[in-house]
Amino acid sequence: MRVVVFDRTDKLAAAWRPGALLYRGLRRIDATYGATSWDDAIAWLASRPEPIRELQYWGHGTWGTVLVNREAVDASTLSRLAPVRAALAPDALVWFRTCETFGSPAGLDFAARAADYLGARVAGHTYVIGYYQSGLHGLAPGVAPDWSPREGVVPGVATGKPSGRGEPNTITCLRGTVPRPWFAR
Repeated sequence: MRVVVFDRTDKLAAAWRPGALLYRGLRRIDATYGATSWDDAIAWLASRPEPIRELQYWGHGTWGTVLVNREAVDASTLSRLAPVRAALAPDALVWFRTCETFGSPAGLDFAARAADYLGARVAGHTYVIGYYQSGLHGLAPGVAPDWSPREGVVPGVATGKPSGRGEPNTITCLRGTVPRPWFAR
């Protein structure tokens, strides 16, 4: 089963909802859910009738953090995702389609810990994302991140660099896969 969960409390849900419907129509995903909190998202994911092969989360993030309704999951709170871990298929992919989550030293730490804790491949971005989604990297359990903690970071600024065609590891929001070469080895 391939699923998309998005933060339905955010104004961007007006884009994420039809985007998820498009992905469903293109047969890139099998189910979609608009969550109001982490507890809501986790309960829905844990109730899936089949193992989850791919989970994409569309929402907000920042360095080493993923947010639902401004509620954070980071490296110190990954244990909240235990029911999600139990619902994942072997060799599953968990893709955080959120801004900056894999950027900065905190993002590299989160990526490594998330892959190890979930026992799954993870993917995420180091840049602020929108139509263009730059700084996309993947990581398998037990593998160290191989991208720079400075990628996407603007020194002295609280938010990262905006995505663009010329930035590293860029896709558009219409691409439904993480290119294999972009996984750390």
